[in-house]
Amino acid sequence: MPPIAQIPAQSTPPTAVGMTTAEREERFNDIVRTHRPGLIAFTTRLVGGDIGRAEDVVQETFVRAWRRIELLTPEHGSVSSWLRRVAYNVAVDGHRMRKVRPTEVELQHHDAPVRQDGADGTDRVLAEIVVRDMLNSIWPEHRAVLEEVYLKDRTAAEAAAALGIPVGTVKSRLFYALRTLRGNAMESGLRAS
Repeated sequence: MPPIAQIPAQSTPPTAVGMTTAEREERFNDIVRTHRPGLIAFTTRLVGGDIGRAEDVVQETFVRAWRRIELLTPEHGSVSSWLRRVAYNVAVDGHRMRKVRPTEVELQHHDAPVRQDGADGTDRVLAEIVVRDMLNSIWPEHRAVLEEVYLKDRTAAEAAAALGIPVGTVKSRLFYALRTLRGNAMESGLRAS
C-alpha cells in the first residue's frame, strides 16, 4: 500500500501565496462582475424570493471567495459551481438558524414611533457629522483657534494664551477659518438656518 501523501505545512497564509494584492483585487472584481447576476438569481430562488436575504447570502459567498481567491481559477475547477455550492450552504445554514431562533416579527412602518418635532436624534447626529467634516477641511492651526474660541467658549486673549500665540494671530486665523468654512459650506450647498 503506498504511503499517504503528506500535506506540507504552509509557512505563509494561503491569501499571500502567489498573488499580489492588486492581482487579488483584480481577480476578485472579475469574479464578482462575471458571477454576481447569476448568483443573485440562484440565491433568490433558494430563499423563496426574498431579495434582502439573497443579497446577504451572495455577500457572504463573496467574502468566502475573497478568502480563497487564489484557488478560484478554472485550473482548480468551475468557479461558478464553487460559488453556487457555497451560496447553497450559506442559505441552508441561514434557514437552519432561523428554525432554531424565535420567529422574527417585522416592524411595520405604521408601528414605528415617529417624532413630529425631529427630536429623534438624527438631526443632531447629521449636524455633528457635517461640523466634523467641515472642521477637518480647514488648516489645523485654524481649526485649533475655532475650537478654543467657539467650542471652549474662550475669548481671543484666552485662546492666545492656551495656544501660545499672539492675540492678533488668533484673530487673523479665526477670520480666515470662518471665511474658509463659509466658502466650503456654499460649495457644499449648505445654508445658514
